[in-house]
Amino acid sequence: MSLRPAPSRASLVVASLTALAVLALGACDSGSDTGAAAAAGPSVIAPGKPGEGNRTLSAKDAEEQRADDDSPNSADVSYARMMIQHHAQALEMTGLVPEHAESGQVKALAERISVAQGPEITAMQGWLRNHGEKEAGGGHDHAAMPGMATEAQLEELRTARGKAFDQLFLTLMITHHEGAITMATEVKSQGNNVQVEEMADDVVAQQTSEISRMREML
Repeated sequence: MSLRPAPSRASLVVASLTALAVLALGACDSGSDTGAAAAAGPSVIAPGKPGEGNRTLSAKDAEEQRADDDSPNSADVSYARMMIQHHAQALEMTGLVPEHAESGQVKALAERISVAQGPEITAMQGWLRNHGEKEAGGGHDHAAMPGMATEAQLEELRTARGKAFDQLFLTLMITHHEGAITMATEVKSQGNNVQVEEMADDVVAQQTSEISRMREML
């Protein structure tokens, strides 16, 4: 019977190191696959267009597709049309201030409102044109818009002078601003267009600040 020589200590060490290296490489490959799968996220079934089948998208592709689709919906269009009219009434009210107001603070505030809301009207008119929409569509009733002053209130404001005018102007404009914030908040949850959402954000931020200032002036 022949006897094989016992493996040397050096050979055993080399074999052990080789086995460990193979296991380590396997673990790295498995971790890479798992990490890639996790990064990709679960697949998403996207409904196809009429006459087309559904599509399977990665989570990343589905998110990008949602981000690209900011087509205006009816809420966006209605908001732009109504806010043009809403701002127009604010400009009508501020237009009375130079000849009717007594307070320098009220005059400065009215000028600030005019300077801000005039360009906003122009921007919303341009947005409607760019999306093939008419400014006057919908026939919105002033009374249906939150915060709008009634004709009787406007007539009272037109005839007021001095401190009485200042108080009435501030009271009506606070209510007017609160109505605009309500409209802007609603379109942020119901609309789909990014540009309209940005305009609504500006309305909320600016008019919230002005409401605080007007309440301090009452």
